[in-house]
This record gives sequence, structure tokens and C-alpha cells, in this order.
Amino acid sequence: MADSLTELRQLSSGDVIGSDFILEAPTMEYGNPERLVYSLPNPKPGQLLNLGWLSFGYGIDRLIQQIKNVGQRVDVDACFGINEAGLIMATFLASAQFGRCPIGYLKCNKSRDFIAFDQASAYPHLPEAPSIVLCDVEVKNADVVGFATQEIRNRYPGAEIYFAVFGAMAKERDLAVSSFDDLAGAGIMRAADFKAVFLAATMSPPGIEPPLELR
Repeated sequence: MADSLTELRQLSSGDVIGSDFILEAPTMEYGNPERLVYSLPNPKPGQLLNLGWLSFGYGIDRLIQQIKNVGQRVDVDACFGINEAGLIMATFLASAQFGRCPIGYLKCNKSRDFIAFDQASAYPHLPEAPSIVLCDVEVKNADVVGFATQEIRNRYPGAEIYFAVFGAMAKERDLAVSSFDDLAGAGIMRAADFKAVFLAATMSPPGIEPPLELR
């Protein structure tokens, strides 16, 4: 594992990952708040960091490990993805961690002033007050997560929602942040009142571009 990790960190551009560090994130009562995350250093500041499939898969595996080590068994009724990149994350998590549970899809139509959900969005039939993992590829300053969370709670009253994000943007240049509140979207994630937050990596502006330009 050490050799493969070293090799991954030495690959070019989007498959470069930075060092690991511990970050405490919001979690359930009596749950483990410590998340082993890593930085995504950008060799071209000011440009989107293009992720490769190795890096993308590594981040999803990191999320799975965090869920396994939260200190409690996490059983969910569905995984939801925000847009196509989030949908891929939800598919992997549902298959690898949650017994191939149902998958939902929130297709966002964003304009300068509002966010709406396209009719192509998919909402599986779920039990009352379901437990749901919501997946998004990145969290920056826009409150897409808040809109998505409200949409789920409107559709599924009483839903208990976990949040899994691939990349969270840091407020400052140092990506090895010392506090969850050093993330640009910390206030957004706290306001959403998630059961727990899982995050794979921290990143710099302007953000990341998933493989094949998945949105």
C-alpha cells in the first residue's frame, strides 16, 4: 500500500495528492469526529485542478474508510448524488459500503440568482424518515448543499442526512487546515444540520474538475 500511495503521489497533474492530516468534522452523538483527510495541491494556481481516475477513486476509498471508522454502524436507506459527479460517488458508496441501497439523483440547474432541480432528478421510494447519504464532489462558497438538503427533507420528511464530499475548499493557502471552520463551506455544512460530515480532501480555489469533466 505504501508503494502504491507513493506512486500515486508522484503521478502528474490531477493524480497528485498531498499529505494526510486529521481534521475534526461534525458527527453524530458519541461518534468519532476525527477524519483522516489529505490535501489536493494544485501545481497550476488559479486554474481548476483536473482530477484523474486514480485520484478520484482514492478519494472515494478515503470516504469509505471514514464511514467505517466513525465509531458506529452507519446504515442508510439511499445514497443521493448532486449532479453527475455526485451520482458516481453515490453509486460507488452504495455498492461498496451500503449493500447496493437505492440511489437518488439531484440534477441542479444553476443561474446567477437561484438553484432549481431539473425534472430529470430521481427520487427512489423510501421508508418514512429515511437515513440518506448525500454526495457532492466539492463544497466552496455557493450553498448548493443547503438547497439539496432542503429538497431531500421536503421529499422525505424526517430524513436523517449524512454528507460525503470529495473536496472542501480551504479559506487560506494552507490546505492542512487546523479547524473545520477554516473551510470556505463550513457555515453552509453546519447550517444543513447533517448527522455527520465525511470529507476526503481539502483544495484551493478555483476548485477541481472531476474525470471526463463530469459536473
